[in-house]
Amino acid sequence: MKNSILISTLIFMSLFVVFHSAFAQDTLKQNKFENAAANHKCLKCHEHRFYTYYNDLSDKNVIRRMNPFYVIDSASFYKQNHCTFQCVDCHDADYAKFPHNGQLQMEEMPTCIDCHEGDENTAKFHFENIYKEYKASIHFKEFGSNFSCWLCHNPHKYKVTARKSKDISKVIIYDNEMCLSCHSKEINFSVLSDSAPKNMIAAHDWLPNQKLHFQHVRCLDCHAKVQNGTMVDHDILPKGKAVKKCVNCHSKNTFLMATLYKFQSRRHRSKFGFLNATILNNSYVIGANRNYILNVVSVVLFALVIIVLIIHGILRIIKK
Repeated sequence: MKNSILISTLIFMSLFVVFHSAFAQDTLKQNKFENAAANHKCLKCHEHRFYTYYNDLSDKNVIRRMNPFYVIDSASFYKQNHCTFQCVDCHDADYAKFPHNGQLQMEEMPTCIDCHEGDENTAKFHFENIYKEYKASIHFKEFGSNFSCWLCHNPHKYKVTARKSKDISKVIIYDNEMCLSCHSKEINFSVLSDSAPKNMIAAHDWLPNQKLHFQHVRCLDCHAKVQNGTMVDHDILPKGKAVKKCVNCHSKNTFLMATLYKFQSRRHRSKFGFLNATILNNSYVIGANRNYILNVVSVVLFALVIIVLIIHGILRIIKK
């Protein structure tokens, strides 16, 4: 009797989880569909390089070029973190009227902490700690609130990569592109700084094997203060405090385990109970990476030894 009750309870709980998950997915899809319909009013202009409107004064349709900073890629928008949002969740509802009131450009955009502070659903991401790190960074000290979250994290296409991607190289490229969007020779960021745009190659000419470093290390890994409370460090240091000691990364206790490989180390530790799965991988971490050819040779030799032992054991059993 007790066993039947237990089995029935387990079946009921399993069905509840399945139906609840399906209902949640359907609700999410419905919300995205409804929001997409509402956002179409904005995107019918803002996802194109050119837009058309009717001019009452001239009694004709007029074609204008859209400011490139205001062109939104709808395909990217509906793949990013806030894809279930409506435009008016962040922007003033008066933007629904065209032509837009010029005063609307003076509105202050909400930052991450405005929505995520005290939010139980996102507490595990430690937005409060991220905000403290940002306030301590050289960016905030130099530019104050003019340097907002959105200058690095484009709200229309930003996606989390560090804790979702298994490919470290994609994380490196994605994160470094944020830095290079300002700190490169091609980009003029004089709106915020009087400094001339930097040539990253020349600025890092002291770095040995420069190309390999650029391919396998993020800017953050050398230019941010390592913190324990957040997955990605946001306390960007002045260039004079950047990491320049080879031993910080090229050692058994590699510095990158606390930065670039932070999430992977946690995942492998919880799954396997040790860190070798992270250290002994195919990523470029000198002092911990393996030689592929030697790996293959050692595996082949090990397999041959096992085969010989098995054959030897079988022959001994047959002789007996």
